[in-house]
Amino acid sequence: MTYLTASGSQLTGGSMWVCGALCWARTPAQLRRRRLFPALRRRRPAAAAFSASAEPSRVRALVYGHHGDPAKVVELKNLELAAVGGSDVHVKMLAAPVNPSDINMIQGNYGLLPKLPAVGGNEGVGQVVAVGSSVTRVKPGDWVIPANAGLGTWQTEAVFSEEALISVPSDIPLQSAATLGVNPCTAYRMLMDFEQLRPGDSVIQNASNSGVGQAVIQIAAALGLRTINVVRDRPDIQKLTDRLKNLGAHHVVTEEELRKHEMKNFFKDVPQPQLALNCVGGKSSTELLRHLAPGGTMVTYGGMAKQPVIASVSLLIFKDLKLRGFWLSQWKKDHSPDQFKELILTLCDLIHQGQLTAPACSEVPLQDYQRALEASMQPFVSSKQILTM
Repeated sequence: MTYLTASGSQLTGGSMWVCGALCWARTPAQLRRRRLFPALRRRRPAAAAFSASAEPSRVRALVYGHHGDPAKVVELKNLELAAVGGSDVHVKMLAAPVNPSDINMIQGNYGLLPKLPAVGGNEGVGQVVAVGSSVTRVKPGDWVIPANAGLGTWQTEAVFSEEALISVPSDIPLQSAATLGVNPCTAYRMLMDFEQLRPGDSVIQNASNSGVGQAVIQIAAALGLRTINVVRDRPDIQKLTDRLKNLGAHHVVTEEELRKHEMKNFFKDVPQPQLALNCVGGKSSTELLRHLAPGGTMVTYGGMAKQPVIASVSLLIFKDLKLRGFWLSQWKKDHSPDQFKELILTLCDLIHQGQLTAPACSEVPLQDYQRALEASMQPFVSSKQILTM
């Protein structure tokens, strides 16, 4: 896979594919019928081509030249911005989150590593300023998000290939657009791809206050699923519990409560989950497995504890449990650009209906990036850091 940053600089890479459809407004009836069946949508005509050029200018970007502690290796620098070519799109970035994958990429321990030096940030939303003469999928004024990881979103503006971008509606909240392409996509696919869940079924997850966890709660509620949400104990546990329940969580328990014998009584009234979503590893993942229904699946998509997943032999043999992994970048490789586009459209429908909101966010100006990076690596932080440009 190749990566794109600002054109004309040492950071320039190859092109990436695009899902260039727009999320269109629909009637309530259409939304109800189509929100979870994206394949039923009609194809929309491509946007008309607009020819424009941009004078060379300088932009501010968060750049790292080698791997290490993000707070130490990331620097705010000026980059040269090339003029817009025929298939290029000049984008003014509006907001970009700091995700765990961004931190891991800078540290050098992620599955995809861009060529150095690189601009940080795998996700965000920007507004099209100008387009090249051969661009057909977006036009000035459109909001766009990256089609793939590695684009380099932590910069005030940039020139990207048209194929590196997906258009999204500008009538959704800015924070929702900025955080649309990673966490909600991961949550939706894990809920849909591993078990044939039906309304009333249960799903159990750890790291429930994470970006993915909050999306799982909301999407599961829209699907009629019951969620059992595991979090680490903390001084403000009641405040966190209330917030997750306001999102649609049915049950919130701490790691300590999950280990107690009383949980057997809990599952007398609540169906045992067929699906467990693990972002922690270690003892936490072992506890999720212990409470899975026979034949159930645990999907691991992160390892916050930096400890291996340990499954007892008896659970594997006598309960026939399945251990799977999920990585959105691999899912994109295994599926067509149109399928990712349909996924984005489905999530846009949920946002329009008020069934999916952005995770709790703290907006931080780009120049205060050190504060955002440090906060993102602190324990018990329930607010996602969003860099504003």
